[in-house]
Amino acid sequence: MFHADLIALVRAARSLRRSLLPLKATQAIFLIAAGLSRILLTQGQAADSTPPNIIFIMADDMGYGIPGCYGQQLIRTPNIDRLAAEGLRFTQAYAGGPVCAPSRAVLMTGLHNGHAAARDNVPHFPTYLQEQDTTVAEILKAAGYRTGGVGKWSLGDAGTVGRATNQGFDTWFGYLNQDHAHHYYTEYLDDDEGRLDLHGNGKSRQHYSHDLLTERALSFVRAAEENTSPFFLYAAYTLPHFSSRDEDKDGLAVPSTAPYNDVDWDEPARKYAAMIHLLDRDVGRIVEQVDASGLTNNTLIIFTSDNGGHASAAERFAVNGPLRGFKSSLNEGGIRVPFIARWPGIVPANQVSEEIIAFQDMLPTFAELAGTSSPEDIDGVSIVKLLKGGKLDEPREFLYWDYGHCRPRYDQAVRSGNWKGIRFGVGSDIQLYDLTNDLNESHDVAAKHPDVVQRIARIMKTAPRPSDRYPIGQVYKGKPLWKPDAAR
Repeated sequence: MFHADLIALVRAARSLRRSLLPLKATQAIFLIAAGLSRILLTQGQAADSTPPNIIFIMADDMGYGIPGCYGQQLIRTPNIDRLAAEGLRFTQAYAGGPVCAPSRAVLMTGLHNGHAAARDNVPHFPTYLQEQDTTVAEILKAAGYRTGGVGKWSLGDAGTVGRATNQGFDTWFGYLNQDHAHHYYTEYLDDDEGRLDLHGNGKSRQHYSHDLLTERALSFVRAAEENTSPFFLYAAYTLPHFSSRDEDKDGLAVPSTAPYNDVDWDEPARKYAAMIHLLDRDVGRIVEQVDASGLTNNTLIIFTSDNGGHASAAERFAVNGPLRGFKSSLNEGGIRVPFIARWPGIVPANQVSEEIIAFQDMLPTFAELAGTSSPEDIDGVSIVKLLKGGKLDEPREFLYWDYGHCRPRYDQAVRSGNWKGIRFGVGSDIQLYDLTNDLNESHDVAAKHPDVVQRIARIMKTAPRPSDRYPIGQVYKGKPLWKPDAAR
């Protein structure tokens, strides 16, 4: 239970910050927490039981069917496929939500979509995470980890309590606001508490943001060669999310269509494939840096996506494979994602797991690997045993998602065992699918299993915690807070 006290110290530090006490006092509490954790990590562990480095690479809107190891035939993903060959590939892994912000909130807090601070991409708020929220980065930082992130944060803009560097990250580089992340040729990137100015980049196109994100990620990994502390790197890449049409008429801003210049596809398809190529290339660069730095055997690398593929992607690519639906949908195509884990000697190589996992499981999993504990009120469970090729001690009762609180239609979904229940709109009948025999969710069997439908209906009623920020039935008519001219 003493590790829980470390989390309390983190929260106390936040309270000090709110009270406007000097920053050094806050930093001292963090250092005390980290020091206590290091002492605890040396007790009851074998000398060779060093907490692993953790690298969590997350694509943006990459569908289940895009990596070659998940069935893609047209776009090549050799580096992602290599991760699968050297590790464990999950076939029933779920994102935190069907769109960006809620999925990331679930990942960071271990709370499912009905409990997390962000439930949807709208309404637009300056911050989603509050001072009282506990993130996986805070837990790892308190356990002695260096914590760094690059890419799209989405959970708190610059200057708010939700910003990444106020939520457990030692360093953050990229986009704090998710609407800013639609600009690959941006005029600036958030850099810790400041900015990296890229004046004129919108016209000159000198800097493609993805390349800058990767360089910063590689630098963070290289720093481990001279730093004995374990590290947590969250690489929340923006590829292959669509871009602003101000940058590209097809919403697919990319430096070139290489290596697909000469393929007999239309231009948008070549651009999309090139986005995937750049993402895969830099997954490979991160893995190569880990290996070159001598960190291979003590580094867990995970690759996944924040939600399903977008409906605008070329049909020829079947971005979500055999799954029905796309991003923004609670069908499988909106929430089931590729998920690959590599950790040589610990995670079995070239294996496939059909175990059901979800983003809320990452916080308790990483906490266990770090030798510390998780908050007691989270929804996720540790999957350390699964990563090692085993089974969960007990099957979970359900997974829950919802979407559209402040949109014209509010939907809910529940996964319980092999059953998937979906309700499209308040008061609508629940559709029921047996995913073992109907992965495409084509045959509604609700009429044949009224007992299962009733159980799922109860879960839909009790799983979400009402939020004043997300009133069901009140359609949001606001606009994004971030504007392109914010760079000037």
